[in-house]
Amino acid sequence: MSPALTTEKDDRAGAAAAGSPGPSGSTGSVSIAHVHKSFGRPGAAQPVLDDINLTVRPGEFVCLLGASGCGKSTLLNLIADLDKPSAGTIEVPGGRPALMFQEHALFPWLTAGKNIELALRLRGVPRADRRPRAEQLLELVRLGGAYGKRVHELSGGMRQRVALARALAQDSSVLLMDEPFAALDAITRDVLHEELTRIWRETGVSVLFVTHNVREAVRLAERVVLLSSRPGRVVRQWTVDIPQPRRIEDAAVADLSVEITEELRGEIRRHGQS
Repeated sequence: MSPALTTEKDDRAGAAAAGSPGPSGSTGSVSIAHVHKSFGRPGAAQPVLDDINLTVRPGEFVCLLGASGCGKSTLLNLIADLDKPSAGTIEVPGGRPALMFQEHALFPWLTAGKNIELALRLRGVPRADRRPRAEQLLELVRLGGAYGKRVHELSGGMRQRVALARALAQDSSVLLMDEPFAALDAITRDVLHEELTRIWRETGVSVLFVTHNVREAVRLAERVVLLSSRPGRVVRQWTVDIPQPRRIEDAAVADLSVEITEELRGEIRRHGQS
């Protein structure tokens, strides 16, 4: 792909990479109050989100679950300021959050390191500081030595690590993740679960992680939030008290996953009967 030819996905990636760093000591919280979102012409608009109320506390890891089409990704786009709510308010005191997509959204004409440096440049980091910081972030995601590799030279898991490093380069206090591991095989996904948990603990960033995988949510989160089928509403929340480190096959993870899955199935059945 020529650098002059960009897609809508490239535009979203560039907007997310731009970010804005939270000030030192920022809270890293997200506050969503009475948020509604509809799409379509006035008078014929279809509601996607209905009266969403949710708070992510500083340093908290929250997973957002729901059936396909319930508005999970729409909510992340609203929080990231890539779209505007039809009503209600969203406050992120630490500045614009970083956003990581299901697809890596890396620019293929740039190396791994240069993809990270792009986010640093858009943040206003001086040129002389960009490569050392990019290499430091690659070390953080266990990809030391990959600075000069092109995207096509990286496996799917490695590409997602670079995408995570690029998101962290924005130095935001809030990280939004939209099903970032959904396309990966089970073994790679499990490894990246461990890495993400480690990085979250090391950085103290607040994470809002969208997934349709119940066990993934219980494996990662301190709190799991379930959205109803469209229009999306917060219908239930669970605090996950299972000690870390967790494994996806742990009995406690499996037990809570069964409970949450039953609630999710109920929402899908209600939607199907409406």
